[in-house]
Amino acid sequence: MAVVFCCVLVLFISNDLRLFSIFAFCFLLLVMGRILAIDYGVKRCGVAVTDENRIIATGLATVESSQLIAFLQDYCRREPVDVFVVGEAKHMDNTLSQSAQYIEPFVKSLSELFPDKKVARIDERFTSKMAFQAMIDGGLKKKQRQNKALIDTVSATLILQNYMSQLQHGVAN
Repeated sequence: MAVVFCCVLVLFISNDLRLFSIFAFCFLLLVMGRILAIDYGVKRCGVAVTDENRIIATGLATVESSQLIAFLQDYCRREPVDVFVVGEAKHMDNTLSQSAQYIEPFVKSLSELFPDKKVARIDERFTSKMAFQAMIDGGLKKKQRQNKALIDTVSATLILQNYMSQLQHGVAN
């Protein structure tokens, strides 16, 4: 880390702004963690994650809700994660849905267990329906579309894609 600091200092002092910008961008790519999205459910949770460069959202797994914290702790030991994005279940009138009573305690414990990571929330209305439609559009057979675990993973991927889109447009929380 001291070497990096010295390089930054030399580049800054040299007044070569172009070189400094290139170095800063490359450094950010090296230290930037992934974004991990969660579609939280009472029985199981879909999990999706970005690549190292935060360009592509990919479904990672479907995990039993009771095992989710252990899964996240293990994953964060292996991969750098900066942000957790948790779907926020709402009704059409923008009030919280009944499933919020299960999601809110999870979000609180997530914040407590990972104090160094940002926990963002994003509206998850219609993600399950969109996931199902994406599976139809992708040519999955009826039997495959009945796999609720797959729907949860695709829903988490959609939540992550929505968050990344908001980041790109500067409106993410």
